[in-house]
Amino acid sequence: MKHHFSNTYTSLFLFLALLVTSCTSMTSTDNTIKAGSWRVALQHADGKEIPFIMEAEEQDGKTILYLINGEERILVDDIKQEGDSVKIGLHIFDADLIAKVEGNKMAGRFVKNDTATPYAMPFTAAHGLENRFEANPAPADFNFVGKWEVVFTPKEGKSYNAIGEFKQQDNYVTGTFLTETGDYRFLEGQVAGSELKLSTFDGNHAYLFTATPTNDTTLNGDFYAGMNGYESWTAKRNPNAALASADSLTFLKPGYETLSFAFPNLQGEQVSLSDDKYKGKVVVVQLLGSWCPNCMDETNFLAPYYDQNKDRGLEIIGLGFERSPEFDKAAARLKKMEERLDVNYDLLVAGTSDKEAAAKALPALNHVLSFPTTIFIGRDGKVRKIHTGFSGPGTGKYYDEFVADFNKTMEQLLAEK
Repeated sequence: MKHHFSNTYTSLFLFLALLVTSCTSMTSTDNTIKAGSWRVALQHADGKEIPFIMEAEEQDGKTILYLINGEERILVDDIKQEGDSVKIGLHIFDADLIAKVEGNKMAGRFVKNDTATPYAMPFTAAHGLENRFEANPAPADFNFVGKWEVVFTPKEGKSYNAIGEFKQQDNYVTGTFLTETGDYRFLEGQVAGSELKLSTFDGNHAYLFTATPTNDTTLNGDFYAGMNGYESWTAKRNPNAALASADSLTFLKPGYETLSFAFPNLQGEQVSLSDDKYKGKVVVVQLLGSWCPNCMDETNFLAPYYDQNKDRGLEIIGLGFERSPEFDKAAARLKKMEERLDVNYDLLVAGTSDKEAAAKALPALNHVLSFPTTIFIGRDGKVRKIHTGFSGPGTGKYYDEFVADFNKTMEQLLAEK
């Protein structure tokens, strides 16, 4: 009898131990972001999904993620478990994906932390899906390939011009839109029948573009941005479509030849363009914000360029115009950008992201139309050129043209004595 009780007790103990282990394992699995592809769908206020693909993998014992937009893969490695939820810090941006993970499903919200009013977009995600839009779209019966002359019309405010450039292989389509103040970066999507759908999510901006043809050469479309942004758009085929030159939009006011400013660096020390460090050197002044994806693209170009050419008499100064007016918060955001993008040139806290405030901080300029804006200064201290906006790598040949023009300008300035 005693022996029987002992065996029963032991069996019960082992059963309970296995049950606890099993439950613990299940909980751990349920709360962990599984490796592989996740289809994420952000919910716009109009009921539209803004989808993107996120890939998860294990690296050195921790989970890392990539935001996928066409050729672009943005590394996201700030992932924290908080109770039964996971908090995903979105690259250089002051934004997070906060979600509850349950096996192959995820649900939560995309949150921006630096907006004047609360910003939270609901989203759901499913593991194992690689289709951005429909898994089995109808065969494409319209060809969107080529250059389009585009007009965007907001609900309120003035219409503005853009160029659309699309590539298409059967149902699969990529492309972007260029405007006079920047581009909409890497867009990816599909054509189902005659309907075009393109989307992107870079960690700060969530965009969905849809369009259908009205005839062989014109389109009508919708543009959904973030929580509730909306614009309509029209387009017509035009291989010669062009925007105003980016070098003509921002310029010095009459009577000015030079730029003058003094702002604190990330350590709070005052830095001026008249400091000895910059005298007799070619200086590129970059107006930027850590919240700005086009600025991220330009910084990814300028940072290695500076490292390769700083010994030739080059300096770059990034003037950060941040969401927060508080120095400590603004400096912290720029510091994160500096570290993540490997920036070795000076970053200064210049003010807030309001364009009018930025223009007041730099009174020699006629205006600040865009972040980024890039100012080229010769060894003599005179402003030689001002470039508004940035055509990033998502624009293909336009990016190549920018790089060629930038290199030509810099070679001319660096060759001067």
